[in-house]
Amino acid sequence: MNPAPQAPATESRRATVQAVFALQQAARWRIAATSAAQRKAKLRRLLDALMAQRGEAQKALAADFRKAPGEVDLTEIYPVICELKDALRHLGRWMKPKKVATPLALLGSAGKIMHEPKGVVLIISPWNYPINLALGPLVSAIAAGNCAILKPSEHTPHTTAFIKRLLGELFTEDEIAVVEGDADTARTLLELPFDHIFFTGSPAVGKLVMAAAAQNLTSVTLELGGKSPVLVDADADLCDAARKIAWGKFLNAGQTCIAPDYVLVHRDIHDRLVEELKLAVEAFYGPEAAGWKQNPDFPRIVNASHHARLKALLESAGGKVVAGGEADSGENYIAPTILTDITPDSTIMRQEIFGPILPILKVADMDDAVRFVNARPKPLALYVFSGSRKIAESLLAQTTSGGACINDTVLHFAHTGLPGGGIGNSGFGKAHGIFGFEAFSNARGVLRQRTRFSGIQWMYPPYTPRVRKLIDLTLKYF
Repeated sequence: MNPAPQAPATESRRATVQAVFALQQAARWRIAATSAAQRKAKLRRLLDALMAQRGEAQKALAADFRKAPGEVDLTEIYPVICELKDALRHLGRWMKPKKVATPLALLGSAGKIMHEPKGVVLIISPWNYPINLALGPLVSAIAAGNCAILKPSEHTPHTTAFIKRLLGELFTEDEIAVVEGDADTARTLLELPFDHIFFTGSPAVGKLVMAAAAQNLTSVTLELGGKSPVLVDADADLCDAARKIAWGKFLNAGQTCIAPDYVLVHRDIHDRLVEELKLAVEAFYGPEAAGWKQNPDFPRIVNASHHARLKALLESAGGKVVAGGEADSGENYIAPTILTDITPDSTIMRQEIFGPILPILKVADMDDAVRFVNARPKPLALYVFSGSRKIAESLLAQTTSGGACINDTVLHFAHTGLPGGGIGNSGFGKAHGIFGFEAFSNARGVLRQRTRFSGIQWMYPPYTPRVRKLIDLTLKYF
Protein backbone atom coordinates (compact mmCIF):
# COMPACT_ATOMS: atom_id res chain seq x y z
CA MET A 1 0.00 0.00 0.00
CA ASN A 2 1.36 3.42 -0.96
CA PRO A 3 1.17 5.72 2.12
CA ALA A 4 1.55 8.92 0.09
CA PRO A 5 -2.18 9.57 -0.55
CA GLN A 6 -2.76 9.41 3.23
CA ALA A 7 -0.45 12.34 3.97
CA PRO A 8 -2.90 15.16 3.14
CA ALA A 9 -5.58 13.58 5.32
CA THR A 10 -3.08 13.27 8.18
CA GLU A 11 -2.02 16.90 7.85
CA SER A 12 -5.65 17.96 7.69
CA ARG A 13 -6.38 16.02 10.87
CA ARG A 14 -3.37 17.56 12.59
CA ALA A 15 -4.47 21.06 11.59
CA THR A 16 -8.01 20.42 12.86
CA VAL A 17 -6.76 19.12 16.19
CA GLN A 18 -4.38 22.04 16.64
CA ALA A 19 -7.12 24.54 15.77
CA VAL A 20 -9.49 23.11 18.38
CA PHE A 21 -6.71 23.09 20.96
CA ALA A 22 -5.92 26.75 20.19
CA LEU A 23 -9.59 27.68 20.61
CA GLN A 24 -9.66 26.07 24.02
CA GLN A 25 -6.39 27.65 25.08
CA ALA A 26 -7.90 31.03 24.27
CA ALA A 27 -11.06 30.26 26.26
CA ARG A 28 -9.50 28.55 29.28
CA TRP A 29 -9.40 31.58 31.58
CA ARG A 30 -13.00 32.50 30.80
CA ILE A 31 -14.12 28.95 31.59
CA ALA A 32 -11.94 28.81 34.70
CA ALA A 33 -13.67 31.91 36.07
CA THR A 34 -17.12 30.30 35.98
CA SER A 35 -19.02 30.11 39.26
CA ALA A 36 -20.50 27.01 40.87
CA ALA A 37 -23.93 28.09 39.61
CA GLN A 38 -22.66 28.38 36.02
CA ARG A 39 -20.96 24.99 36.11
CA LYS A 40 -24.05 23.41 37.62
CA ALA A 41 -26.14 24.84 34.78
CA LYS A 42 -23.88 23.04 32.29
CA LEU A 43 -24.14 19.80 34.22
CA ARG A 44 -27.94 20.06 34.35
CA ARG A 45 -28.06 20.55 30.58
CA LEU A 46 -25.97 17.44 30.10
CA LEU A 47 -28.14 15.49 32.56
CA ASP A 48 -31.37 16.52 30.82
CA ALA A 49 -29.98 15.83 27.34
CA LEU A 50 -28.63 12.39 28.28
CA MET A 51 -31.95 11.35 29.81
CA ALA A 52 -33.88 12.70 26.82
CA GLN A 53 -31.67 10.81 24.36
CA ARG A 54 -31.47 7.46 26.16
CA GLY A 55 -33.18 5.81 23.21
CA GLU A 56 -30.54 7.11 20.80
CA ALA A 57 -27.79 5.85 23.10
CA GLN A 58 -29.41 2.41 23.20
CA LYS A 59 -29.61 2.27 19.39
CA ALA A 60 -25.97 3.29 19.03
CA LEU A 61 -24.68 0.63 21.40
CA ALA A 62 -26.91 -2.02 19.84
CA ALA A 63 -25.37 -1.17 16.48
CA ASP A 64 -21.82 -1.30 17.82
CA PHE A 65 -21.98 -4.61 19.72
CA ARG A 66 -25.59 -5.59 20.27
CA LYS A 67 -25.82 -4.37 23.83
CA ALA A 68 -29.28 -4.80 25.37
CA PRO A 69 -31.25 -1.62 26.23
CA GLY A 70 -31.47 -2.59 29.90
CA GLU A 71 -27.73 -3.12 30.09
CA VAL A 72 -27.14 0.25 28.38
CA ASP A 73 -29.27 1.98 31.01
CA LEU A 74 -27.61 0.11 33.88
CA THR A 75 -23.96 0.25 32.85
CA GLU A 76 -23.68 3.28 30.55
CA ILE A 77 -26.35 5.82 31.47
CA TYR A 78 -26.83 5.22 35.21
CA PRO A 79 -23.16 5.71 36.26
CA VAL A 80 -22.99 9.02 34.38
CA ILE A 81 -26.30 10.14 35.90
CA CYS A 82 -24.86 9.31 39.35
CA GLU A 83 -21.76 11.41 38.62
CA LEU A 84 -23.88 14.32 37.43
CA LYS A 85 -26.22 14.26 40.41
CA ASP A 86 -23.34 13.92 42.86
CA ALA A 87 -21.57 16.93 41.33
CA LEU A 88 -24.78 18.98 41.34
CA ARG A 89 -25.29 18.23 45.05
CA HIS A 90 -21.75 18.90 46.21
CA LEU A 91 -20.00 21.21 43.73
CA GLY A 92 -20.42 24.35 45.84
CA ARG A 93 -18.66 22.65 48.77
CA TRP A 94 -15.93 21.19 46.54
CA MET A 95 -15.12 24.62 45.09
CA LYS A 96 -15.13 26.48 48.41
CA PRO A 97 -11.62 27.30 49.64
CA LYS A 98 -10.70 25.17 52.65
CA LYS A 99 -9.09 26.84 55.66
CA VAL A 100 -6.19 25.04 57.30
CA ALA A 101 -4.73 25.40 60.77
CA THR A 102 -1.71 27.67 61.20
CA PRO A 103 1.51 26.33 62.80
CA LEU A 104 2.65 28.26 65.88
CA ALA A 105 5.85 29.31 64.12
CA LEU A 106 3.73 31.12 61.51
CA LEU A 107 1.33 32.69 64.01
CA GLY A 108 -0.39 35.70 62.50
CA SER A 109 -0.70 34.20 59.03
CA ALA A 110 -3.64 32.28 57.57
CA GLY A 111 -3.66 29.38 55.14
CA LYS A 112 -6.21 27.99 52.70
CA ILE A 113 -6.41 25.50 49.85
CA MET A 114 -8.01 26.63 46.59
CA HIS A 115 -8.98 24.10 43.94
CA GLU A 116 -8.37 25.80 40.63
CA PRO A 117 -8.97 24.33 37.14
CA LYS A 118 -5.97 22.73 35.48
CA GLY A 119 -6.88 24.32 32.14
CA VAL A 120 -7.26 22.38 28.89
CA VAL A 121 -7.57 18.63 29.43
CA LEU A 122 -7.67 15.55 27.21
CA ILE A 123 -9.92 12.55 27.85
CA ILE A 124 -9.13 9.40 25.85
CA SER A 125 -11.88 6.85 26.39
CA PRO A 126 -12.14 3.15 25.39
CA TRP A 127 -14.69 1.17 23.41
CA ASN A 128 -16.00 -1.21 26.08
CA TYR A 129 -18.17 1.37 27.91
CA PRO A 130 -18.00 4.20 25.40
CA ILE A 131 -20.58 6.49 27.03
CA ASN A 132 -19.79 5.79 30.67
CA LEU A 133 -16.02 6.09 30.35
CA ALA A 134 -16.16 9.22 28.19
CA LEU A 135 -18.84 11.24 29.95
CA GLY A 136 -17.98 10.19 33.51
CA PRO A 137 -14.56 11.89 33.44
CA LEU A 138 -16.07 14.78 31.47
CA VAL A 139 -18.46 15.50 34.34
CA SER A 140 -15.46 15.87 36.65
CA ALA A 141 -13.63 18.06 34.12
CA ILE A 142 -16.63 20.39 33.75
CA ALA A 143 -17.18 20.52 37.52
CA ALA A 144 -13.54 21.54 38.00
CA GLY A 145 -13.87 24.35 35.43
CA ASN A 146 -11.78 23.00 32.56
CA CYS A 147 -11.98 23.04 28.80
CA ALA A 148 -11.88 19.48 27.46
CA ILE A 149 -11.19 17.53 24.28
CA LEU A 150 -12.62 14.01 24.12
CA LYS A 151 -11.11 11.31 21.93
CA PRO A 152 -13.58 8.36 21.99
CA SER A 153 -12.71 4.99 20.51
CA GLU A 154 -12.90 4.40 16.78
CA HIS A 155 -14.08 0.83 17.47
CA THR A 156 -17.58 2.01 18.44
CA PRO A 157 -18.37 4.43 15.60
CA HIS A 158 -22.13 4.67 16.20
CA THR A 159 -21.67 5.55 19.87
CA THR A 160 -18.85 7.99 19.12
CA ALA A 161 -21.14 9.74 16.63
CA PHE A 162 -23.85 9.87 19.30
CA ILE A 163 -21.46 11.44 21.83
CA LYS A 164 -20.23 14.00 19.30
CA ARG A 165 -23.80 14.96 18.39
CA LEU A 166 -24.92 15.11 22.05
CA LEU A 167 -22.07 17.33 23.20
CA GLY A 168 -22.12 19.43 20.03
CA GLU A 169 -25.69 20.45 20.84
CA LEU A 170 -24.71 21.53 24.36
CA PHE A 171 -21.27 23.11 24.14
CA THR A 172 -19.18 25.16 21.74
CA GLU A 173 -15.86 23.68 20.62
CA ASP A 174 -13.84 26.23 22.55
CA GLU A 175 -15.10 24.57 25.74
CA ILE A 176 -15.93 20.93 24.98
CA ALA A 177 -14.93 19.23 21.73
CA VAL A 178 -15.06 15.67 20.42
CA VAL A 179 -12.28 14.59 18.07
CA GLU A 180 -12.93 11.43 16.07
CA GLY A 181 -10.18 9.28 14.63
CA ASP A 182 -7.86 6.32 15.06
CA ALA A 183 -4.56 5.81 16.86
CA ASP A 184 -2.87 8.41 14.63
CA THR A 185 -5.33 11.01 15.88
CA ALA A 186 -4.60 10.02 19.46
CA ARG A 187 -0.86 10.39 18.82
CA THR A 188 -1.44 13.84 17.33
CA LEU A 189 -3.41 14.88 20.39
CA LEU A 190 -0.75 13.54 22.74
CA GLU A 191 1.85 15.79 21.15
CA LEU A 192 0.00 18.86 22.45
CA PRO A 193 0.78 20.45 25.85
CA PHE A 194 -2.44 19.59 27.66
CA ASP A 195 -2.73 20.46 31.33
CA HIS A 196 -4.00 16.98 32.23
CA ILE A 197 -4.67 13.70 30.43
CA PHE A 198 -7.25 11.17 31.58
CA PHE A 199 -6.77 7.83 29.83
CA THR A 200 -8.75 4.63 30.22
CA GLY A 201 -7.41 1.55 28.45
CA SER A 202 -4.76 -1.15 28.55
CA PRO A 203 -1.49 -1.03 30.49
CA ALA A 204 0.47 -1.27 27.22
CA VAL A 205 -1.15 1.83 25.75
CA GLY A 206 -1.10 3.53 29.15
CA LYS A 207 2.71 3.40 29.05
CA LEU A 208 2.67 5.16 25.66
CA VAL A 209 0.31 7.83 26.98
CA MET A 210 2.51 8.41 30.00
CA ALA A 211 5.65 8.63 27.85
CA ALA A 212 3.99 11.19 25.58
CA ALA A 213 2.72 13.20 28.54
CA ALA A 214 6.23 13.31 29.98
CA GLN A 215 7.42 15.33 27.00
CA ASN A 216 5.24 18.21 28.19
CA LEU A 217 5.35 17.35 31.92
CA THR A 218 1.60 16.83 31.76
CA SER A 219 -0.10 15.17 34.72
CA VAL A 220 -2.02 11.98 33.97
CA THR A 221 -4.76 9.79 35.36
CA LEU A 222 -4.44 6.23 34.05
CA GLU A 223 -7.29 3.78 34.53
CA LEU A 224 -5.87 0.54 33.18
CA GLY A 225 -6.74 -3.14 33.34
CA GLY A 226 -5.28 -6.34 34.68
CA LYS A 227 -6.39 -9.70 35.97
CA SER A 228 -8.86 -8.98 38.76
CA PRO A 229 -9.13 -12.06 41.03
CA VAL A 230 -12.03 -13.46 43.03
CA LEU A 231 -11.27 -15.22 46.30
CA VAL A 232 -13.99 -17.60 47.55
CA ASP A 233 -13.49 -19.00 51.04
CA ALA A 234 -14.96 -22.26 52.31
CA ASP A 235 -17.68 -20.55 54.36
CA ALA A 236 -19.01 -18.30 51.57
CA ASP A 237 -22.68 -18.35 50.59
CA LEU A 238 -22.13 -20.18 47.30
CA CYS A 239 -25.48 -19.48 45.65
CA ASP A 240 -25.13 -15.75 46.37
CA ALA A 241 -21.45 -15.69 45.39
CA ALA A 242 -22.06 -17.55 42.13
CA ARG A 243 -24.79 -15.15 40.99
CA LYS A 244 -22.67 -12.09 41.77
CA ILE A 245 -19.55 -13.52 40.14
CA ALA A 246 -21.46 -14.60 37.02
CA TRP A 247 -23.16 -11.21 36.73
CA GLY A 248 -19.92 -9.25 37.13
CA LYS A 249 -18.06 -11.52 34.72
CA PHE A 250 -20.56 -11.86 31.89
CA LEU A 251 -21.87 -8.30 32.00
CA ASN A 252 -21.04 -6.70 28.64
CA ALA A 253 -19.78 -10.13 27.51
CA GLY A 254 -16.88 -9.84 29.92
CA GLN A 255 -15.58 -6.69 28.24
CA THR A 256 -15.21 -4.84 31.53
CA CYS A 257 -11.91 -3.65 32.98
CA ILE A 258 -12.99 -4.54 36.54
CA ALA A 259 -14.68 -7.84 35.62
CA PRO A 260 -13.67 -10.92 37.61
CA ASP A 261 -10.83 -12.36 35.54
CA TYR A 262 -10.41 -15.67 37.39
CA VAL A 263 -11.63 -17.36 40.57
CA LEU A 264 -9.51 -18.85 43.36
CA VAL A 265 -11.81 -21.12 45.36
CA HIS A 266 -11.16 -23.23 48.44
CA ARG A 267 -10.77 -26.81 47.25
CA ASP A 268 -13.46 -28.10 49.64
CA ILE A 269 -16.19 -26.15 47.83
CA HIS A 270 -14.80 -26.09 44.27
CA ASP A 271 -17.30 -28.49 42.72
CA ARG A 272 -20.29 -26.90 44.44
CA LEU A 273 -19.27 -23.41 43.31
CA VAL A 274 -18.88 -24.60 39.71
CA GLU A 275 -22.40 -26.05 39.77
CA GLU A 276 -23.81 -22.87 41.26
CA LEU A 277 -22.06 -20.80 38.58
CA LYS A 278 -23.63 -22.93 35.85
CA LEU A 279 -27.04 -22.45 37.44
CA ALA A 280 -26.49 -18.71 37.68
CA VAL A 281 -25.59 -18.37 34.01
CA GLU A 282 -28.67 -20.36 33.02
CA ALA A 283 -30.80 -18.16 35.27
CA PHE A 284 -29.50 -15.09 33.43
CA TYR A 285 -29.45 -16.33 29.83
CA GLY A 286 -31.66 -19.44 29.74
CA PRO A 287 -30.78 -23.15 29.37
CA GLU A 288 -27.51 -23.70 27.57
CA ALA A 289 -29.14 -26.32 25.36
CA ALA A 290 -31.53 -23.67 24.03
CA GLY A 291 -28.57 -21.63 22.77
CA TRP A 292 -27.26 -18.58 24.59
CA LYS A 293 -26.44 -17.02 21.24
CA GLN A 294 -30.14 -16.32 20.66
CA ASN A 295 -30.55 -14.51 23.97
CA PRO A 296 -31.08 -10.75 23.34
CA ASP A 297 -29.50 -9.80 26.67
CA PHE A 298 -26.03 -11.14 25.89
CA PRO A 299 -23.81 -8.75 23.87
CA ARG A 300 -21.25 -9.51 21.17
CA ILE A 301 -17.50 -9.02 21.13
CA VAL A 302 -16.79 -5.57 19.76
CA ASN A 303 -15.01 -6.62 16.53
CA ALA A 304 -13.43 -9.49 14.63
CA SER A 305 -9.93 -8.80 15.93
CA HIS A 306 -10.94 -9.06 19.59
CA HIS A 307 -13.08 -12.10 18.80
CA ALA A 308 -10.14 -13.86 17.17
CA ARG A 309 -7.95 -13.11 20.19
CA LEU A 310 -10.52 -14.56 22.60
CA LYS A 311 -11.14 -17.61 20.43
CA ALA A 312 -7.41 -18.34 20.32
CA LEU A 313 -7.16 -17.84 24.07
CA LEU A 314 -10.01 -20.27 24.64
CA GLU A 315 -8.53 -22.89 22.30
CA SER A 316 -5.12 -22.72 23.98
CA ALA A 317 -6.44 -22.62 27.56
CA GLY A 318 -6.44 -26.35 28.19
CA GLY A 319 -8.42 -27.59 31.14
CA LYS A 320 -12.08 -28.53 30.96
CA VAL A 321 -15.01 -26.55 29.55
CA VAL A 322 -17.88 -27.09 31.99
CA ALA A 323 -20.21 -24.50 30.44
CA GLY A 324 -20.25 -22.61 27.15
CA GLY A 325 -17.22 -22.79 24.89
CA GLU A 326 -19.07 -21.94 21.68
CA ALA A 327 -17.55 -19.33 19.36
CA ASP A 328 -19.08 -17.92 16.16
CA SER A 329 -16.81 -15.68 14.10
CA GLY A 330 -19.68 -14.64 11.85
CA GLU A 331 -21.40 -12.90 14.77
CA ASN A 332 -18.36 -12.12 16.93
CA TYR A 333 -19.99 -14.32 19.54
CA ILE A 334 -18.27 -16.07 22.44
CA ALA A 335 -20.59 -17.95 24.78
CA PRO A 336 -20.44 -17.42 28.54
CA THR A 337 -17.75 -19.97 29.34
CA ILE A 338 -16.58 -21.59 32.58
CA LEU A 339 -13.25 -23.45 32.67
CA THR A 340 -11.84 -25.76 35.33
CA ASP A 341 -8.57 -27.69 35.73
CA ILE A 342 -6.59 -24.69 34.48
CA THR A 343 -2.87 -24.60 35.25
CA PRO A 344 -1.51 -21.39 36.79
CA ASP A 345 1.11 -20.98 34.04
CA SER A 346 -1.30 -21.40 31.11
CA THR A 347 -1.64 -18.64 28.53
CA ILE A 348 -5.09 -17.66 29.76
CA MET A 349 -3.64 -17.04 33.22
CA ARG A 350 -0.88 -14.78 31.87
CA GLN A 351 -3.10 -12.41 29.87
CA GLU A 352 -6.04 -10.23 30.83
CA ILE A 353 -9.01 -12.11 29.35
CA PHE A 354 -11.40 -9.20 28.73
CA GLY A 355 -14.13 -11.49 27.49
CA PRO A 356 -16.74 -14.01 28.71
CA ILE A 357 -14.31 -16.76 29.76
CA LEU A 358 -13.98 -17.57 33.47
CA PRO A 359 -11.21 -19.89 34.73
CA ILE A 360 -11.76 -21.52 38.14
CA LEU A 361 -8.67 -22.60 40.10
CA LYS A 362 -8.58 -24.64 43.32
CA VAL A 363 -6.49 -23.45 46.25
CA ALA A 364 -5.71 -25.28 49.47
CA ASP A 365 -6.79 -22.31 51.58
CA MET A 366 -6.96 -18.50 51.50
CA ASP A 367 -3.28 -18.19 52.44
CA ASP A 368 -2.55 -20.02 49.19
CA ALA A 369 -4.87 -17.62 47.35
CA VAL A 370 -3.10 -14.59 48.83
CA ARG A 371 0.29 -15.91 47.72
CA PHE A 372 -1.08 -16.50 44.22
CA VAL A 373 -2.44 -12.96 43.92
CA ASN A 374 0.62 -11.25 45.39
CA ALA A 375 2.96 -13.08 43.01
CA ARG A 376 1.31 -11.24 40.10
CA PRO A 377 0.92 -7.59 39.01
CA LYS A 378 -1.37 -5.46 41.18
CA PRO A 379 -4.94 -5.81 39.90
CA LEU A 380 -7.49 -3.10 39.20
CA ALA A 381 -10.04 -4.85 41.43
CA LEU A 382 -10.15 -7.70 43.91
CA TYR A 383 -13.23 -9.53 45.14
CA VAL A 384 -13.56 -11.53 48.36
CA PHE A 385 -16.43 -13.85 49.26
CA SER A 386 -16.47 -15.03 52.86
CA GLY A 387 -18.96 -15.60 55.64
CA SER A 388 -16.55 -13.98 58.08
CA ARG A 389 -16.08 -10.23 58.04
CA LYS A 390 -12.83 -10.64 59.99
CA ILE A 391 -11.40 -13.04 57.39
CA ALA A 392 -12.53 -10.84 54.50
CA GLU A 393 -10.86 -7.79 56.03
CA SER A 394 -7.73 -9.85 56.68
CA LEU A 395 -7.57 -10.91 53.03
CA LEU A 396 -7.82 -7.27 51.93
CA ALA A 397 -5.08 -6.32 54.40
CA GLN A 398 -2.74 -8.95 52.92
CA THR A 399 -3.30 -7.90 49.30
CA THR A 400 -3.54 -4.71 47.28
CA SER A 401 -5.70 -3.56 44.37
CA GLY A 402 -7.15 -0.40 42.87
CA GLY A 403 -10.56 -1.16 44.36
CA ALA A 404 -12.31 -4.06 46.04
CA CYS A 405 -15.64 -5.56 47.04
CA ILE A 406 -16.51 -7.90 49.87
CA ASN A 407 -19.30 -10.32 48.91
CA ASP A 408 -19.97 -8.62 45.58
CA THR A 409 -18.33 -7.68 42.30
CA VAL A 410 -18.06 -4.57 40.11
CA LEU A 411 -20.46 -2.41 42.17
CA HIS A 412 -17.74 -0.31 43.79
CA PHE A 413 -17.37 1.49 40.44
CA ALA A 414 -20.92 2.86 40.72
CA HIS A 415 -20.37 4.28 44.22
CA THR A 416 -19.55 7.98 43.73
CA GLY A 417 -18.27 8.21 47.29
CA LEU A 418 -15.48 5.75 46.54
CA PRO A 419 -12.34 6.58 44.55
CA GLY A 420 -12.04 4.71 41.28
CA GLY A 421 -8.69 3.80 39.78
CA GLY A 422 -5.78 1.43 39.84
CA ILE A 423 -2.41 0.89 41.46
CA GLY A 424 0.87 0.02 39.77
CA ASN A 425 0.27 -1.95 36.60
CA SER A 426 -3.47 -1.25 36.78
CA GLY A 427 -2.97 2.52 36.73
CA PHE A 428 -2.85 5.45 39.12
CA GLY A 429 -4.79 8.57 39.95
CA LYS A 430 -8.39 8.49 41.13
CA ALA A 431 -11.78 9.29 39.63
CA HIS A 432 -15.49 9.65 40.54
CA GLY A 433 -17.16 12.25 42.71
CA ILE A 434 -14.86 14.54 44.64
CA PHE A 435 -11.88 12.38 43.62
CA GLY A 436 -12.56 13.15 39.95
CA PHE A 437 -13.00 16.86 40.74
CA GLU A 438 -9.62 16.83 42.49
CA ALA A 439 -7.98 14.93 39.61
CA PHE A 440 -8.89 17.76 37.22
CA SER A 441 -7.98 20.51 39.73
CA ASN A 442 -4.79 22.00 41.06
CA ALA A 443 -4.87 22.14 44.86
CA ARG A 444 -3.26 25.55 45.33
CA GLY A 445 -1.91 26.32 48.79
CA VAL A 446 -2.27 30.01 49.68
CA LEU A 447 -0.76 31.76 52.73
CA ARG A 448 -1.98 35.24 53.68
CA GLN A 449 0.40 37.21 55.86
CA ARG A 450 0.14 40.44 57.82
CA THR A 451 1.55 43.39 55.90
CA ARG A 452 3.79 44.93 58.57
CA PHE A 453 4.81 42.25 61.00
CA SER A 454 5.15 38.48 61.17
CA GLY A 455 6.99 36.28 63.61
CA ILE A 456 9.38 34.99 60.97
CA GLN A 457 10.83 38.50 60.58
CA TRP A 458 12.57 38.06 63.93
CA MET A 459 14.69 35.41 62.24
CA TYR A 460 15.77 37.35 59.14
CA PRO A 461 19.55 37.78 58.64
CA PRO A 462 21.98 38.78 59.95
CA TYR A 463 22.11 35.62 62.06
CA THR A 464 23.25 37.19 65.27
CA PRO A 465 23.49 35.17 68.51
CA ARG A 466 20.03 36.50 69.43
CA VAL A 467 18.52 35.38 66.09
CA ARG A 468 20.21 32.00 66.33
CA LYS A 469 18.74 31.53 69.81
CA LEU A 470 15.28 32.25 68.43
CA ILE A 471 15.86 29.69 65.67
CA ASP A 472 16.97 27.13 68.27
CA LEU A 473 13.80 27.76 70.30
CA THR A 474 11.67 27.43 67.18
CA LEU A 475 13.27 24.08 66.28
CA LYS A 476 12.78 22.79 69.82
CA TYR A 477 9.29 24.01 70.67
CA PHE A 478 7.43 24.96 67.50
